Amino acid sequence: MDDTPDAPELSLFLASTAHDMKNSISVLSGTLERLLVDASPQTESAYPQMAHMLYQTKRLNDNLMQLLALYKQVGTPAYPFDVQPLELGQLVDQVVALERVLLKSRGLKLELDYDADLVWHFDEDLIVGVLSHAINNAIHYTCDTVRLAIRVTDGNWLELRVEDNGPGYPPALLKAGAIATRETAGGMNFLTNSAGLGLYFSSEVARMHQHRERRGTLRLENGGRYGGGCFILNLP
Repeated sequence: MDDTPDAPELSLFLASTAHDMKNSISVLSGTLERLLVDASPQTESAYPQMAHMLYQTKRLNDNLMQLLALYKQVGTPAYPFDVQPLELGQLVDQVVALERVLLKSRGLKLELDYDADLVWHFDEDLIVGVLSHAINNAIHYTCDTVRLAIRVTDGNWLELRVEDNGPGYPPALLKAGAIATRETAGGMNFLTNSAGLGLYFSSEVARMHQHRERRGTLRLENGGRYGGGCFILNLP
């Protein structure tokens, strides 16, 4: 008798397991954040190591969250794709709360440029995840500043930009960002390209947001206000 679980059951099992792992990582991340906030002179020598541990736990949390978010494409009741209106002020508050301690532990400045009262329709969890991933990546490469800027373009798109003042994206990563789509990402080697899952996740989140005939887009470029890397998400 074949005891192999049906694909939907296996998929749900894997998603549930990833969710449990994400919860455990979140607890660890929260503990490290509290230790960093409450750090005393006696623990000053361990501060850089704890900050690095926090960065790594956030990377793990990102990866698990991205896997769960991609599972939303199935549209199951457990993980629905849920587009709702939200003020940008609420969105930014969530992102800042997630990144505040890590930014402080690295001695980095987060510059914000957005209209807090502007309302847009998107999946809140997914967009928070995309921005958090982009900021975590920028934290690793920037010199001292990360910028989150959100505006409505002339073409009536919501443009969300994460910029830094680091050396910018290497050519290979710029190319990967350009091809991280449903049609081409199948050839991306997630095992050898650490940015692969993050780019694929962000690109899929963009595509999942659709209004009439327009779908969201993702692109990477160098330049912006500070001359470093620019992660740019456009939502219809």
